[in-house]
Amino acid sequence: MSGPHAPSPHTATDRRTTLLATGALLAMTAAWGSTFPLIADLLDRVPTLDFLAVRFAVAGAAMVLVAPGALRRLSPETRRRAVVLGLVYGAAQILQTAGLAHTAASVSGFVTGTYVVLTPVLAALLLRTRITGATWLAVAVATVGLGVLTLEGLAIGYGEAITLVSAGLYALHIVALGAWSRPGEALGCSVLQVLVIAAVCLVATSPDGLVLPPTTRDWVSVVYMALVAGALALLAQTWAQARLSPTRSAIVMSNEPVFAAFFAVTFTAEVLTGRMLLGGALVLAAMLLVEALPRRKVEGEVQHLVV
Repeated sequence: MSGPHAPSPHTATDRRTTLLATGALLAMTAAWGSTFPLIADLLDRVPTLDFLAVRFAVAGAAMVLVAPGALRRLSPETRRRAVVLGLVYGAAQILQTAGLAHTAASVSGFVTGTYVVLTPVLAALLLRTRITGATWLAVAVATVGLGVLTLEGLAIGYGEAITLVSAGLYALHIVALGAWSRPGEALGCSVLQVLVIAAVCLVATSPDGLVLPPTTRDWVSVVYMALVAGALALLAQTWAQARLSPTRSAIVMSNEPVFAAFFAVTFTAEVLTGRMLLGGALVLAAMLLVEALPRRKVEGEVQHLVV
C-alpha cells in the first residue's frame, strides 16, 4: 500500500516491537502463574522466606555464570538504580510473605493485584504520565476481574494492610523499571536485581538459619522457579519495560492469577468454576482493550527518567 494513508516502516516496526514486548511480559506472567501449585507443595517443607532466598540465590548464581561480563558493562548510574530496584522488589516479597501469615491466600492475591490500580497512579505522580479514560477503564476491568477470580471475602486487618504496602512497592518497581530500564543494559540490570533480591531474602532468614529443600524433587522445583520464573522472567520484564509504559505492563501482568488458576485446574485437583471463567475473561478483556487502542491513546512513548 502506498500514498498518504500508508503506515510508515517506522510505525510498523514500533508496533511489532510493542507486540513482542507484550508477548514477553505475558510469557513471564504465565511462568509466574505456573509456580503456584509448585510453591503450595514446597512450602509444606520449606519456610517461605528460605524458599525465596534459595530461589533467588540460584537464579543470581546462574545468571552470573552465563553472563559474567554483564555486570561489568553496567554504568555506575545503572548499578545504583538496579540496587534500588532489587531492594524495592525484595522488600515487596518479604511484606507479601508476612501478610500471607495473617490473611487468606485468595485475599492476599487480590490485594497484591491492586498494583494494577496503583501503577497508573504512581506513573501519573512520578512521571507526570497522562492516563487516558480508556486506560483507566482497562484498569477498572482488570481490577474487577481480579476480585471475581480471587475473592471469597475481604476484611481489612494487619495482614491486608502490609500486603497493600507490598502491592505499592510492586507498583513502584514497575514504574521505576519502566523509567530506568534501557534495552542495552537489560541483562546486567536483571542480574544485579536478582542478586540484591537474594541478599535481602538471605538477611531476612538469617536469624533462624537457612532451611534447604530436603528432596531431589523439591530442588527440581526450586531450580525451575529460579531459572524460568526467576532469572528469565525478570530479564523479560526488564527488557519489555524498556519498550512499554508502566500502566500497559501492569495490565498485562494482571493475568498472573488467570494463569495460576489455569495451571491449578490442569495439574491439581482444583475444579474449574464459573467465577474462574468470568474473572479470567475480565482480566483478558482488559489486556485486549489496552492492546487494541492506538498507541497514542494509551500513554504515548515510554517515559524515562534521566536524573
